[in-house]
Amino acid sequence: MSKTKPKKAQQTMDEKLNTLRAGVLGSNDGILTVVGVLFSVAAATSNQFTIFIAGLSDLLACAFSMASGEYASVSTQKDTEKAVVEKERQLLKTNFEDELAAVKRHYMTLGVTETTAMAIAKDLLAKKPLETVVSVKYDMKLGHYMNPWDAAFSSLFSASAGGIFPLFAMTFLPTAMKWPGTIIAVSLSVALTGYLSAVLGKGNVKTAVIRNVIVGIITMFIHYYVGTLF
Repeated sequence: MSKTKPKKAQQTMDEKLNTLRAGVLGSNDGILTVVGVLFSVAAATSNQFTIFIAGLSDLLACAFSMASGEYASVSTQKDTEKAVVEKERQLLKTNFEDELAAVKRHYMTLGVTETTAMAIAKDLLAKKPLETVVSVKYDMKLGHYMNPWDAAFSSLFSASAGGIFPLFAMTFLPTAMKWPGTIIAVSLSVALTGYLSAVLGKGNVKTAVIRNVIVGIITMFIHYYVGTLF
């Protein structure tokens, strides 16, 4: 029992971290996608309403596109996990010895002797056979699937939240501050998402921040010059 609780807690923490990482990446996509359209349109026209509508339309399109993509991705993952569970359910009925051997090998790789590993495997398969083989062979918790709707709404919110920064900066800042203000807002925003992604992924914070800022600046300048062509 004492081994199950930490594992369950770790799975819950991993899921939360994955959700946070997805949210950070969604925000980053929202920022860069919206500022790209804003800079292209703003370089081509000075009509403030046109710029705002273009940015808002892109923000909504980006948010709903990412939400639908997350929904499809998580739904596919959920279906795959359910199919794996059903496969193992059948194998326990038709090929129990191989399942027993798989569980035994798992515990032997952890340093348990063959005799003890066999005793553990028999005991676990007698009490919770399906839960045991799913956990051992696929590192999955039986009946614990990600909710595709949660993933979709998380992406929808994060992409929308990220895209709001450049949209508001370009729309509501005074004319003299519009361009430099938007560049600063985007640079700070992508620096923050780079920092958060590095912290959550336990990566190099400095590298992630610099990389994100450089990508953000390149994105802005490319779209600005594309807009000036028209």
